[in-house]
Amino acid sequence: MDEGLRDEERRKKCERSIIKTYRRELWGPFTKALNVYKLIEPGDKIAVCVSGGKDSMLLAKLLQELYAHGERNFELSFLAMDPGYSEANMRSVEANARLLGVPIRTFRTEIFDVAASVGGSPCYLCARMRRGYLYSHARELGCNKIALGHHFDDVIETTLMSMLYGGQIQTMPPKLRSRNFPGMELIRPMYLIREADIIRWKNYNGLTFLQCACRLTQGLAGGGAEKGKRAEIKRLIAQLKTVNPQVEASIFRSMENVCLDTAIAYKLGGVRHHFLDDYDTAPLKTGDDPL
Repeated sequence: MDEGLRDEERRKKCERSIIKTYRRELWGPFTKALNVYKLIEPGDKIAVCVSGGKDSMLLAKLLQELYAHGERNFELSFLAMDPGYSEANMRSVEANARLLGVPIRTFRTEIFDVAASVGGSPCYLCARMRRGYLYSHARELGCNKIALGHHFDDVIETTLMSMLYGGQIQTMPPKLRSRNFPGMELIRPMYLIREADIIRWKNYNGLTFLQCACRLTQGLAGGGAEKGKRAEIKRLIAQLKTVNPQVEASIFRSMENVCLDTAIAYKLGGVRHHFLDDYDTAPLKTGDDPL
């Protein structure tokens, strides 16, 4: 069989498996997140950010399938940023995009070099710079939204990391308006999809994607401070699941059931509120002793 035909068959298999084989695990949670969180509106122009990993590549295919089988009342562009990848890694990103039929627009930055010059753990700076470049290029394309491939496991891991290492309760919202790019919004369409199911889809289709292509953290113990902490959180959740198999769902639901009546303090719009601020004048709250 001609190589081009083989690639075409592989692409079609990947697409069919999203809609059929893994409909319950991938397509269902994807469309549910779109509807529950109102992530896509008519007239949207969405820049799908493709890093080359399994998550962003699946995100690209999910949105392509939505466009192919939906109302087509929105537009898609596919952005692939090269932050300083090796030549081999960039070739891998481009090869996978061709195989899966994702028409990426690539652009080069020097993010790795800049982040390396700062010293220490570069992950936070690198993430902020990446976001800025993506917003900027998306706006140049006339887009009003960027779509990222964060999934359910990213959400609960970020929530626990903020509590255990950051001393605050903070999570990763399904959509977020940009402060620095007015009129731009970030959306996370894979918010309800489990990472294990992404891996199953990848393996079922015999796909190989970039894992961590960052040349800054590859030589650091644990892959850098942030990556090391995230790995610890993954292990902690796995341990907790042996006691409570529903622990991941409970962590996720806890962020939808925050009771401010019993909070010692919280921030709203950047302003800190403390329970003592109106303790003597406020009516009885849910957490008060009913006796």
